[in-house]
Amino acid sequence: MSNDLSADLAKSSERRAILQQCCALALAVGACACPPAWAAADLPLVNPPSPPPAPPPLATVHPALHLAGDSTMADKPLAPPNPERGWGQMFRERVKEPARIVNHAVNGRSSKNFQDEGRWAHLLGQLQPGDFVLIQFGHNDAKIEDPARYAAAHGAYRDNLRLFVRDVRARGATPLLATSLMRREFDAAGRLKDTHADYPVVMREVAAELEVPLLDLHRASAVLLNALGPAQSEPLFLWAKPGEFERYPAGKQDNTHFSEAGARAMAGLAEQTLRLQHHPLCTWLKAAV
Repeated sequence: MSNDLSADLAKSSERRAILQQCCALALAVGACACPPAWAAADLPLVNPPSPPPAPPPLATVHPALHLAGDSTMADKPLAPPNPERGWGQMFRERVKEPARIVNHAVNGRSSKNFQDEGRWAHLLGQLQPGDFVLIQFGHNDAKIEDPARYAAAHGAYRDNLRLFVRDVRARGATPLLATSLMRREFDAAGRLKDTHADYPVVMREVAAELEVPLLDLHRASAVLLNALGPAQSEPLFLWAKPGEFERYPAGKQDNTHFSEAGARAMAGLAEQTLRLQHHPLCTWLKAAV
């Protein structure tokens, strides 16, 4: 693979091949680095606080695809210049009518506080028959140290997913579930480590129990990151040199959140999974290129 990974993943035929391979392999499975020299630890600069969240989104056209999830899916502000993107943000590039994508995903949200803050009620209040709702939680549900977010995988998390599915169906809309994307965590031997415990397992179980279409992005992203390895997967994540961006004067080394190239690649996994399942949303997609 070319060293110019961003360009390759964005436009090349190699990108299409690897995304198709990742999704096909992930669906078939059925079960289952050293910092760079410039990343000095004693830099005096500090990164500024995050900007306040945008107001909750509203659907302007129906049927719509509503996205409910966390920071890996969320829309990211573009000013001041920001290297971070959520995969839901980049998914708009892949549909014929981007206005049909309503992204409710917000940084730091779990299946618990997404409800407690009224965000789920806000989403439900604008659902119309024929809409779709894609639900991806798990990253923050696992934060046992934070009672506002924690939802035990085999307890509250499972119950919340079941509730989401029932609520969507009760309004004549169609639910989809998505497992959490892998973090860029490799062991000393260069093997990818899974940090999500049983949350993807429970998501799969609820999808099977309630007969909900599943985008297994956990498996698909694992195949992609394993294929790339520690070094070539770094450009997919939020790494920035000190001073490279005003937003991150001290630099950034983040193996959970995505760069524009990474979010675009993960959106590609979602697209290919929909195509492989022949999901009705395929009619919304632009022609494959």
